[in-house]
Amino acid sequence: MMQGGGKYTTIDNQQLHGSVPAVTDPAPVTVKFADSNLQTFPPSQAQGKITGGSRPPRDADDSFSKPVSGSSNEPQQQGGWLQTFAIATYKPYFDVDTSDVVERIVDSLFPFRGTFHEKTSTNPDLYGPFWICTTLIFVAASMGTFVTYIAHKLKDQEWNYDINLVTWSAGLFYGYVTIVPLCLYVILKYFSVPAGFVQLLCLYGYSLFVFIPALCMSIVPLDIFRWVIAGVAGFMSATFLALNLREHIKSAGERWFFIVAGIFILQLALSVVLKMYLFTVSV
Repeated sequence: MMQGGGKYTTIDNQQLHGSVPAVTDPAPVTVKFADSNLQTFPPSQAQGKITGGSRPPRDADDSFSKPVSGSSNEPQQQGGWLQTFAIATYKPYFDVDTSDVVERIVDSLFPFRGTFHEKTSTNPDLYGPFWICTTLIFVAASMGTFVTYIAHKLKDQEWNYDINLVTWSAGLFYGYVTIVPLCLYVILKYFSVPAGFVQLLCLYGYSLFVFIPALCMSIVPLDIFRWVIAGVAGFMSATFLALNLREHIKSAGERWFFIVAGIFILQLALSVVLKMYLFTVSV
């Protein structure tokens, strides 16, 4: 410290009384963590697949039953026919993965097995049928357009694109895969045969897959070859439907044969319509 006269003194010369108390360490703080309610990742059970917990109803005679609810916090759906117009009603029918769809497509290409209806009776899907029909619309329109283009160019004729092929194909495939199963559903109900409308939609949707490669091969400019392709595709598709529904429809009594025969002939007629309209070119 500085005193008068410019002299300094040290702290040793000062008389200090008392002492500075020592600083004690604070007591350790115990931190307690509350138990978390988060679920373990990955989940212990498979979710988000048609074979998981939210599969469609098992009752084959109930077309639009409420799916099994996985949580009590989900909003309650309206009962009766009002739930038919709710999106949540159809969500389980689109909850499939690629392996499910591919497996069902492969089964549709082997019509003589006749086991497709049994495999999908408890878990039908609408995802595969929707995309099969959508693919068919664009394949049929594009292949039909290409055939007419080649036919006109070979004869040096002027060619114009026909937009009606797209709208006609959309009306044909979407209408066929909806109206025909609906009519069959009403007929089976009349004969007291247990049947689900979604199951019939699934069966008819996958039965149309064979027409995709058939339409692609029909670009060959040989009319007899196109008839053979259309006949083979129609026979495979019709056999797939008939064999999968035969055992199920037998409970209708003696009239079961006429119902199955009608299904078979109607599917063959579809292949004839495709050949006549899309691949019969007059220049």
